[in-house]
Amino acid sequence: MALDLARDKPLLDVQQLSVTFGGASPAVDDVSFQVAAGETLGLVGESGSGKSVTAFSILRLLQPPGRITGGRVIFQGRDLLALPEREMREVRGAGISLIFQEPMTALNPVMRVGDQIAEALLVHGRATRAEARARAVELLEAVRIPDAARRVRDYPHQLSGGMRQRVMIAIALACRPPLIIADEPTTALDVTIQAQVLELLRELKARYNLALLLITHDFGVIAEMADRVAVMFKGKIVEQGSVRDILRRPAHEYTRSLLAAVPGAGGPEGSPPRPYAADLERRGGGPSSPPTTR
Repeated sequence: MALDLARDKPLLDVQQLSVTFGGASPAVDDVSFQVAAGETLGLVGESGSGKSVTAFSILRLLQPPGRITGGRVIFQGRDLLALPEREMREVRGAGISLIFQEPMTALNPVMRVGDQIAEALLVHGRATRAEARARAVELLEAVRIPDAARRVRDYPHQLSGGMRQRVMIAIALACRPPLIIADEPTTALDVTIQAQVLELLRELKARYNLALLLITHDFGVIAEMADRVAVMFKGKIVEQGSVRDILRRPAHEYTRSLLAAVPGAGGPEGSPPRPYAADLERRGGGPSSPPTTR
C-alpha cells in the first residue's frame, strides 16, 4: 500500500530545538515533539520550564537576548527556522496562530476589536475591507460573544476578561490556520469562565479540524483537552505519551511529583489521580502509547 504522506507526516515536527538568553543554561534544551493534523498535544510544566519560550521560538517571535541556537521546526514540510522573514510573516496567522496568555496586553487598546479581527484577514489578503468587517461579526458569533454586531465596535477595555480571550480566539481563527498554539489560554480567567473557554476551544477544534498545541501548567486542562502530553522541566521534555498512560503510569519523577501535588490525588497504583479519573472516563482516555522519558 502506498504511503499517504499527508496523513502519515506530522503537521508540526520540532526537532532538537535549543534556545538561550545568554545564561549558563539554555532556556530550551534539545526539545523534540510532533503534532499531527487534528490532534491536541498538551505541553505541561511549571512556570519557567520553557513552555512559552518554545511556542515563541516556533513562530520566531523571540525578543533579544533570546536566540535559537539549534534545531529545526518543520511545518507542512518546510523548516520555519530557515525561512526568510517575509515568508515567515505569511505563516504567522495563516499557517499557525497564537492565542496569548493575557489578552489585555496582547490586544491593541486603541483599536476596535472588530478592526483587529479584520486586520488578520486583510494582512493575508483573505478578504476585502467590507468582507473582513462582515467576517469579524461572524467570528465573534462563532466564539459566542452576544450581540456581536454591536460588540465588534467595542474597544478591549469595554469587554470582560472572558470576552477579550474570546476575541483572541476569533483573531486566531480568522484565516483558518491548520494549527493553533494556545499559551495558557485560561490562566487569567476565573474557574467558571475557564471551563467555558475550554469548551469553546474543543468545539471550534472539532468544527474546523484544527490541530492544537496547548500550553499549560494545569494537568486538569490536559486531562480534559489533550490527546497526548509532553512534560517539560528545566527546558527539557522529560516524558511524553498518551494522556491516559501519563496520568495512569507516569515514568519520570518530575511528572509523578506534579501529579502528587494535586489535592486529593491519591488512588490505587496504575489509576489516574482521582480529580482526573472522570475526565479520562468521559473522553475514553485518548490513544494509548507507552510513555517515553529522557
